[in-house]
Amino acid sequence: MGFDFEKLDVYQESLSFADSVYELTAKFPSDETFGLTGQLRRAGVSVAVNIAEGSGRSKKEFTHYLRMARASVYECVPLLTIAVGQGYLEQETFGVFYRRCEMLSKMLSKLINSLRRT
Repeated sequence: MGFDFEKLDVYQESLSFADSVYELTAKFPSDETFGLTGQLRRAGVSVAVNIAEGSGRSKKEFTHYLRMARASVYECVPLLTIAVGQGYLEQETFGVFYRRCEMLSKMLSKLINSLRRT
């Protein structure tokens, strides 16, 4: 791995999460391509992108990008909830994704807090 951010567990998890979001939304109806599917994919991808982009900046800016990554995780929660309400997602699958969102949020918060202490 050539870039420091690639060594971060939270980055690796965010890539895995984005892949899972793509697999999940591939099963959504085609009329959702520019709606729920697109928005959930953008939010899921945004987590990893913000981690990577922020890592090449100052500590203060990196913290800002990590907060944006965490906000993207938060954005996924209502989108997943709406998918359940629309019948695109089973409650059990929602639970799996919800727990992954919680885990990513906690990982990002820990990294943000560690940057404050250094």
